[in-house]
Amino acid sequence: MADHLHSQPPPDAVKPPPISDHKPLLPQGTYVIQIPKDQIYRIPPPENSRKAQKLANRKPKRSCCCRCFCWTLAALFILLILLAVAAGVLYLVFRPEKLKYSFDNVSVTGINLTSSAPISPKITVGMRSENPNDKLTVFYVGKGSSVDVHYGDVKLCNGVLPTFRQDANNVTVIQTVLRGENIVLARDVHSRLVKQERERRVPLKLTVKAPLKVKVGAVKTWEMKVTVKCDVAVDRFVQKSKIVSKSCGYRVDFW
Repeated sequence: MADHLHSQPPPDAVKPPPISDHKPLLPQGTYVIQIPKDQIYRIPPPENSRKAQKLANRKPKRSCCCRCFCWTLAALFILLILLAVAAGVLYLVFRPEKLKYSFDNVSVTGINLTSSAPISPKITVGMRSENPNDKLTVFYVGKGSSVDVHYGDVKLCNGVLPTFRQDANNVTVIQTVLRGENIVLARDVHSRLVKQERERRVPLKLTVKAPLKVKVGAVKTWEMKVTVKCDVAVDRFVQKSKIVSKSCGYRVDFW
């Protein structure tokens, strides 16, 4: 029996699995799970989530400023409409007419053209102001007014207007004395003046700037300024100069 046991062939040794030259596609313990694309949800990192929340909660700074700007424009637009309506009503009720300005007389002393010495002219002008309106009163404010007389580019003299009131349907002639001192005339200016005086036509430019207020009924306006410009030609520089031509125009600055 012992010989029979010894005669059994030995069991085959366990052979290892064959070694393959191909590497595994995935490491051991790795799994691939396929999920439909429409079921994938991306979760941002925590810091990005906080930034997004902060931006969402931030109030726009410009919204308040834009609202204020729009309301201001709307208020100004409504105010302009109300002013236009009020002006239209006043015009229909009072029917204002244009004021009229001119110069009635000019008196010149202190200009001696027989020598080339400096001159100190004294010119008295009579400015005629006419208010043809039935219900408008004009108040001329002397402070801030000016009256200038020029010959070409040479300023001969200047002065101011007095303070006065002009009632409705009234014509007022204001005598204003204007003075200049030690004015030296260039040779060509002096020669031209002599020639024009010989021809009995010396052109002068008169400019008047007068602050005024207008009273309509019981309402008095703010202070405005009227600017009158006249081209006046006189025959000679004498005490009783004769006006040979005149042309006047004016404008009113409301603000």
